[in-house]
Amino acid sequence: MSIGDIRLNVVFFRTGSGTEPVRRWLKSLPALHKKALGEDIKTVQFGWPLGMPLVEKLGPYLWEVRTKVPDGIARVLFTVDGHTMILLHGFIKKTRKIPQKEINTARTRLRQYQEAG
Repeated sequence: MSIGDIRLNVVFFRTGSGTEPVRRWLKSLPALHKKALGEDIKTVQFGWPLGMPLVEKLGPYLWEVRTKVPDGIARVLFTVDGHTMILLHGFIKKTRKIPQKEINTARTRLRQYQEAG
């Protein structure tokens, strides 16, 4: 892989106050989790568009990267705008179904991103 192979640039969603929730969440994770998530996000960055088992579409303009980690499955919910992957929300899922509050958080941030654009 080289810089010329990049299909998507990756950026963190930024709130109106300037915080980057996904960056903050990633920094709080153990090194092993960060490494696995980073590798999977890079796979999406260089291989977009991708499908299961790594990427699943959750709805209009909303996808998730699924990364197996020792204590569950880490999820990073994102949107794509042109050639940019915007990381909206991250969490570790321990149940079969994604909690609705996690999807709602990502949708709220997506709406904020779209309104700011």
